[in-house]
Amino acid sequence: MSLPEYEVAVVGGGPAGLTAALYTTRLGHDTVVINRGGGRAAMMLDTHNVIGVTEDVSGNEFLQTAIDQIEGYGADYHRDLVETIDRTDDGRFQLTAGNRVIVAERVVLATGFSDARPDPPLPRTGRGLHYCLHCDAYMFVDESVYVMGHNESAAHVAMIMLNFTDEVDLLTRGEDPTWSEETNRQLRSHPVDIIESDITGSETGTDGWLEAFTFEDETRREYKGGFPMYGSEYNNELAESLGCELNDDGTVVVDEDGQTTVEGVYALGDLTAGHNQIPVAMGEGAQTGLALHYELRTYPKSIDEIEAEGGIGSEDVPAISDRLREQAREHRGMESTAADD
Repeated sequence: MSLPEYEVAVVGGGPAGLTAALYTTRLGHDTVVINRGGGRAAMMLDTHNVIGVTEDVSGNEFLQTAIDQIEGYGADYHRDLVETIDRTDDGRFQLTAGNRVIVAERVVLATGFSDARPDPPLPRTGRGLHYCLHCDAYMFVDESVYVMGHNESAAHVAMIMLNFTDEVDLLTRGEDPTWSEETNRQLRSHPVDIIESDITGSETGTDGWLEAFTFEDETRREYKGGFPMYGSEYNNELAESLGCELNDDGTVVVDEDGQTTVEGVYALGDLTAGHNQIPVAMGEGAQTGLALHYELRTYPKSIDEIEAEGGIGSEDVPAISDRLREQAREHRGMESTAADD
């Protein structure tokens, strides 16, 4: 029994992976997306900093629209967990996801990372726990905000939040600071309150949003929300199994096109170094999608190829697969119908 074959297999269904799939599919390459579900974008209650997308759009709504788009152009989308990726004898890749096994010429890893969560008694997620400074700092203009953590990142984010409000608390939760002496001098020269006592509980309003924390020293402090800063856990197991080089922080080493150090394997989005922003991820997806097209497209052929193959006949074109060709005609028909309406 032959396995389903694709030119491109995208592992991960966030903004980066879905954008790459959109480009490769529209550019005529049979593409499959395999997504385990969840992810940072799916957790968003509303969408910020994406031009043309209103803030009342949730992460799940944003992603579902993207899934509908790529399927409308002919990409396959499966909700499953890719467990293994192995190189085949002919240089392609075999992906196993549950009972599903497929073969692809190129693999795009868009598996992202998970934010390390605060310890109890706080919940892992909730309204008032924010993990994207650049997305959500605007929400705290003239509001009381906390930054939670004891490392360099926590100290610097606390100082950064002074650009938006004069009420910034840094909650070390009873842990000794691990930031440098230089950072300590810098931090204590800024009007940031450092709260060393650990949190004993949280209070939320009827709408579910955070209102206050209570502390072991029996104090109570009100907050609009804030930023737990405990680092990132990169989902790099597949990249590592394929032999891709990793940076010290666990991100995957890539070039400007998303090419890893392993031929035929690409990585993008939050799995790679850089700003963890939806527009950035989408830009990386577009760049990788275009790079894959340049690699995979059939035409133009070189003179040497033409002479070796005996020329190009009318029966050899177009190079796009019959399945995507039919889907393009169907999609064009839907666009015509919409225009008539």
